[in-house]
Amino acid sequence: MREVTAADAVRDVLLRLRHSTHLLLGIAGPPASGKSTLAAEVADAASRSGISAVVVPMDGFHLAQSVLDARGLAGVKGAADTFDAAGFVALLRRIRAADSTVWAPAFDRALENAVAGSIEVPPDVRLVVTEGNYLLDDTPPWRDIAPLLEETWYVRLDDDVRRARLVARHEAYGRTHDEAVSRAYGTDEHNAVRIAASVHRADRVVLAPERS
Repeated sequence: MREVTAADAVRDVLLRLRHSTHLLLGIAGPPASGKSTLAAEVADAASRSGISAVVVPMDGFHLAQSVLDARGLAGVKGAADTFDAAGFVALLRRIRAADSTVWAPAFDRALENAVAGSIEVPPDVRLVVTEGNYLLDDTPPWRDIAPLLEETWYVRLDDDVRRARLVARHEAYGRTHDEAVSRAYGTDEHNAVRIAASVHRADRVVLAPERS
């Protein structure tokens, strides 16, 4: 498995875009590995180079909090079965077709719910970056995602650094320290183990900078 720095990965995708009219890039990795930061960096670098780009996070397909509460899944929010995976696959197919504007949902952490119609994906956008935990998962319907992407990355970060980020993130959103630690080393860690098992499906492993 090829491993590269984040800077090299961004440089390489910009070089590839010199010869591509439309590129769909997927960035996977465990919770707090730096997926969203890297996705934003790629899109920003493309924009600075005059290449239109948009980020479409998988988190927009979280099931509604009311649904999770009703099904007893609130405590494991973020697990694979707490997303509308089939809906996400359908959205990627529409984006890949590039025949009309697609409106994607975004996850609002303040509301703890997704908001529909938040992200505009024009048909002529050249780079679409999608990021999420389960983009490389090999179980249905998640397994249908990777074939829809022209390139896939798996973000790798030292586990201790990643867990520390998770604890800080949970505390920032109102959990006590004990609650944050329990979540980071419980549900989040269980998800991370599942996600790590899919690394072999990535085109390359990107070494994330160890920063917050």
